[in-house]
This record gives sequence, structure tokens and C-alpha cells, in this order.
Amino acid sequence: MNALRNRVQLIGFVGQDPEIKNLEGGKKLATITIATNEVYHKENGDKVEQTEWHRVTAWGKTAEIIEKFVTKGKEIAIEGKLTHRTYDDKNGEKRYITEVVANEILLLGK
Repeated sequence: MNALRNRVQLIGFVGQDPEIKNLEGGKKLATITIATNEVYHKENGDKVEQTEWHRVTAWGKTAEIIEKFVTKGKEIAIEGKLTHRTYDDKNGEKRYITEVVANEILLLGK
């Protein structure tokens, strides 16, 4: 059960081309956003489509795969863990970020 404590699985469409950063020591960091859609019907029968955007980061080999094969609009599946972090922006205001750190990626579609 330990493997299930902080585990996220998403299937969705990439919102923009990946942002790739090359860090010291040759390590790569990839950042993307993924849109997931949920469709449901209200009691009166109206169809509602709700889109959620998820920030996803990946390191190392997973980042390299994203850099080579992932583009805006591509459908992908990712598995990773949910993380939260804070930082102070250039105006000194505290910013909060929730993101999924991906450790596996599966390319879907064409």
C-alpha cells in the first residue's frame, strides 16, 4: 500500500510545447500542462464539460522523452506524484504551486 500513498495518473492533452531546461551536470527538466476533461449531465439533462489543467514536471530520462516526442495537442498518459511548493516572486509576494512530478509517460494517439 505504500506505493499508493501519493500516486497520480492522468490522461489528457498537452496544452503547449514543453519548456525544457538544461541544468548543471547535463540534467534536464521538462515542464508541460495537461488538460483533462470530464463530462457529466445535470439533473435537467444539460450536458456539462469541465476541463482541468495540470502542471507537470519531469526530470532526467522522462524529460528527454518529453523533449523528443511531446508537442502541443498530443494525447499522453503520465504517472507520478503530487507536490506543492512555494516561492517569492520578483515583487516579494509568496506564490504557491501544485504540480505532478512525472516518473512515467505513455504517448497515446497518432
